Amino acid sequence: MAARPSVTRALASIAPATSFKRAYTVAQRQSAFQSPVRSAIKSSHESSILQRLNASGQFRRVHAELSPKPPKKKAGFFRWLLRLTYLGVIGGVVYTGYGIYQNRHPIEQQAPDPSKKTLVVLGTGWGAVSLLKNLDTENYNVVVISPRNYFLFTPLLPSCTTGTIEHRSIMEPIRNFLRHKVAAVKYYEAEVTKIDHEKKVVYMSPDSDSAGQLGQQELAYDMLVVGVGAENATFGVKGVREHGCFLKEVGDAQKIRKRIMDCCETATLKDQSPEEVKRLLHMVVVGGGPTGVEFAGELQDFFENDLKKWIPEIADHFRVTLVEALPNVLPMFSKSLIEYTEQTFKEETIEIRNKTSVKNVTEKYIEAEYTDANGQKQVEKIPYGLLVWATGNAVRPVVKDLMSQIPAQKDSRRGLAVNEYLVVKGTDNIWAVGDCAVANYAPTAQVASQEGAFLARLFGQMARTEELESRLALLSEEQSRAAKKEDRDEILREIKELQRRFRRVKQMGPFEYSHQGSLAYIGSEKAVADISWLTGNLASGGQLTYLFWRSAYLSMCFSTRNRILVIMDWTKSYLFGRDVSRE
Repeated sequence: MAARPSVTRALASIAPATSFKRAYTVAQRQSAFQSPVRSAIKSSHESSILQRLNASGQFRRVHAELSPKPPKKKAGFFRWLLRLTYLGVIGGVVYTGYGIYQNRHPIEQQAPDPSKKTLVVLGTGWGAVSLLKNLDTENYNVVVISPRNYFLFTPLLPSCTTGTIEHRSIMEPIRNFLRHKVAAVKYYEAEVTKIDHEKKVVYMSPDSDSAGQLGQQELAYDMLVVGVGAENATFGVKGVREHGCFLKEVGDAQKIRKRIMDCCETATLKDQSPEEVKRLLHMVVVGGGPTGVEFAGELQDFFENDLKKWIPEIADHFRVTLVEALPNVLPMFSKSLIEYTEQTFKEETIEIRNKTSVKNVTEKYIEAEYTDANGQKQVEKIPYGLLVWATGNAVRPVVKDLMSQIPAQKDSRRGLAVNEYLVVKGTDNIWAVGDCAVANYAPTAQVASQEGAFLARLFGQMARTEELESRLALLSEEQSRAAKKEDRDEILREIKELQRRFRRVKQMGPFEYSHQGSLAYIGSEKAVADISWLTGNLASGGQLTYLFWRSAYLSMCFSTRNRILVIMDWTKSYLFGRDVSRE
């Protein structure tokens, strides 16, 4: 406190003559001006000086200017996260726009080279399209034959049956991506009727009403990939093809959608009997795999969210029943997810009839056999308005015919038996992928897609191998003709280098399937997922899994065009509901 007079004298002498700012600075230098200043000055003379400073309004300004300023706060985590989000959105828009532009502007393609081998691919399903998408078409003259000139994203097909997604949103024209290959690929819209293994010829019939007098045509091949898939299996049950609906193609989804509305509108007609109303509004799904379960969930959603609102007369009679011959549904999932699915179906009032097999199908009812509590076999007649058959696969006639030509296939029943490189057993130039091949894996889209990608790598390796072999033969001839030792040594070094490359190229191993997991939608915006995670499996179910299910299927869609269309369909269904008009 001894320094207080000096503070007074300093302020009294400087303040009248100079600026308050300089007086403030001098006081600070004498280390007698403690902060806050008011606590250090107590005499009346000092108080009068402070009053003069306060009255002028400069004390607070000078104090603020000369006091140490607090450090600026750094941008927080959320601010940086927001900036990164902006950049991500901008980058996504740019990437999507570039993809759309690139898709709309195909490049000039190379013409087929007659000196190269002809590779014929049958089908435009998961296996064939995966092969074509990854194949370097410069190595072969590629020809595609299929009665379907598009790829269908089948996991979302159940959503098309109720109008959640329009069928064209999950279809990708085959020419859309073939046109972007470096070397041109020839496509024929035709049905393959026969494969002659001995002659190396494929016979096909044009699948068009405009084909006119064009009859059966033939096409020679050097290499053949069979990816025609499988047809619907009925297991010998009578009446299924005549009265039931399948769920494998776009036409099946359209037929089911029309049938649903037909049953609902017919049930509301005047003077309709109560028994007939109950029959018409009873929807039966046979098959407890992912397709059957997803369709049952989609159908119940359609009723709860839309049909019940616009056609309230059917609210008390609409029912969905799932019939499965096995002890439970979704046998490929974990036990906990099976129980969760069955509990969810119970909450949604979807009836599950496990251990029940269909023996006969008529126009208005099915005959189902089950075992009662006493262990006795019982047969029950179950009336239905809509019957959807989603039980399994059967071999197509063209595949059966090819199997009959090859002695090594005589013991095969479910399709073409293949080795670890997907070569059809008993042949050396035919490969098979997808549902028409028997490769010790489940006939799923995931398996077929990985098989197609494997074949694309295998064919690329084969092309490089042939190229290296031709080059080695030429170098051997040059070495034998070389007169100088230096030239022979130079050629020998090149031969050794090519031999090392040749050994590396031929090191490709056999096909190995990598299971990425299983997904299924079970209705009420819930889904189940059994995902391979690190060294184990991650099983989950619920609404968060439903968001994952949507994002996973969206990422697996074939093209940017498909993804945008599917998002638009989901948005439209959410805002306006599903369309209940009868087409």
